[in-house]
Amino acid sequence: MKKSFLLIIILLVSITINILGGDTNRKGTSGAQELLIPVGARSIASGGSFLSSVTGLEAIYYNPAGLDLMNGSEVMFSYMNYLADISLSYFAVGTQLGEFGSLAFSYKTLGFGEIPVTTFDNPEGTGETYSPEYNVITLTFGKKLTDRVSAGVNFKYVHEGIMNASANGMAIDFGVQYKFNQNFSIGTAVKNVGTNMSFTGEDLKVKSEVPGSGLGSGSGVYQADTEPFQIPSYFELSVAYRLDVNEENFLSLATAFKNNNSFEDEMGFGLEYNYTNMFFLRGGYNLLLQNTNESIYDFTLGAGINYQTKDGVTFAFDYAFRNVKEFPTANHVFTVKLGLE
Repeated sequence: MKKSFLLIIILLVSITINILGGDTNRKGTSGAQELLIPVGARSIASGGSFLSSVTGLEAIYYNPAGLDLMNGSEVMFSYMNYLADISLSYFAVGTQLGEFGSLAFSYKTLGFGEIPVTTFDNPEGTGETYSPEYNVITLTFGKKLTDRVSAGVNFKYVHEGIMNASANGMAIDFGVQYKFNQNFSIGTAVKNVGTNMSFTGEDLKVKSEVPGSGLGSGSGVYQADTEPFQIPSYFELSVAYRLDVNEENFLSLATAFKNNNSFEDEMGFGLEYNYTNMFFLRGGYNLLLQNTNESIYDFTLGAGINYQTKDGVTFAFDYAFRNVKEFPTANHVFTVKLGLE
């Protein structure tokens, strides 16, 4: 049984690498980049490397296989100041349903603020404003198959809206985690496999004269056709190991390989120090395997606390700092999570 599950993971890795090979010639050909923005301060602080051992609601983004490893129910809220005054808000709620598995719902949205409306006649602004809508709604199912193997799947609805034009799409993630023992694990995930997207709407209609029509025949309305774009699919493979220093101190190490379909492949490295499962220090590093100097992200840092009451209520607060090379400010991430056994 154990060998069969390990063989499944190896086959999934081999097939996916062939399908989703990194291709630098396809840079800028995919859209829906909000799907690539990570969530959760704990995982961001460790470079997103622990997808083989991540559990609970934070596993939704990184590897849905870890959802069913939570105890009871969880609620999570995360906030990030992203790039160029853009913010990201994330909310998730999930529950463990016994032998059936676990279900969760999550909502990710970007905040752009109010942007002035400009036109050819009013390049300095008309006095009106608008705010784009970039949202991802996810339904997740996770199942612990054996004491060593768990699997999970995400079903995503992606919406992008700019004034009276919008694009919608569907995507799916699939992930597996395998534990060789309580300290050593391997995980893999295929993400954002789904439909192409294209913009439609009233703002893409153009009013102009009908070619070849007689004088006084009026004008016609044309619908501009937009070019469909792919969503950013990719594959990840991670290995993690936890060193039990003693009964109070634990040190976890992880590395993750990301194989993109429209960008360079990436590597991530993560480190977490755990004191009595209450206080955590984290660090990570991300780099591109080609054109390394073009990566705008490199090191990450963070810390967290986790407190559990006698009634089985767990409160966790995590913070992450992600350095950004080409922008004046870094990413700051704050996450609050409540759990009930």
